[in-house]
Amino acid sequence: MQFLKKHYEKILLGFMLAGLIGVLVFMLFYIKSDKDSMDRLAQDVLAPRVKALPDLDMTTNSEAMTRLQSSFALDFETGNKVFNPFEWQKTLDGQMVRKAALTAQVVVVTNIAPLYLVLTLDQVATNGMDVRYVFGVEKQTAATPAKRRKQQHYASKGDKNDTFTLVDVKGAAENPDAFILKLLDTGETITLLPTKPFRRIDAYTADFRYDPEKRVFRGRRVGDKVSFGGTDYIVVEVNQNELILSDQSNGKKTPLPFAP
Repeated sequence: MQFLKKHYEKILLGFMLAGLIGVLVFMLFYIKSDKDSMDRLAQDVLAPRVKALPDLDMTTNSEAMTRLQSSFALDFETGNKVFNPFEWQKTLDGQMVRKAALTAQVVVVTNIAPLYLVLTLDQVATNGMDVRYVFGVEKQTAATPAKRRKQQHYASKGDKNDTFTLVDVKGAAENPDAFILKLLDTGETITLLPTKPFRRIDAYTADFRYDPEKRVFRGRRVGDKVSFGGTDYIVVEVNQNELILSDQSNGKKTPLPFAP
């Protein structure tokens, strides 16, 4: 008892310190537990777990965008009676036909033929000392018929005319094996054999007919003018597969295929 009386203050202070230490240890576990509880609350309430929505079906939208990107043509010419009522016209033989049947669309192309540049060796001319060569030049695309006929040109090595330059002569001068020519219009270098003409397609002509007036056109070239169905046309292009006519009143072009 004497011991307790003498040291009760120290003993009481020890119990208080022990209790304080116990409270501090308890607070550590309490704070951690409270923090874990707050984290769970944040996950469950503030950021709840939700199932992801399925992808939107954009098929109809994509199809609509595809249709908008592709052109949609309205035909207000052929077969349309609201914007273009049918017109009728009398032909030369007295028949009444739709005016649409009198346009260039009913032209029938019957033939397309090529027009050539033709080069030939016509003669080897010699006077005993000098050798010259006579070349035939046929330009079927020339503007006038006179210029389309064969023209002859004398030439020696290095000579130049309005069609070609004689660059070289292969073989013996009196009996050459070949000639090297440079064409002036294209700059192309070609080989001309004495026994074989050189041919190059430069353009085409077209034969066609217009049945409503029973008219036939032969050998028409680019730039030629023709008239039928009360309209004037000009030939603007002829190639191996097609003839193109242009209406001189409005510039409308009509392509006409050739089907041999």
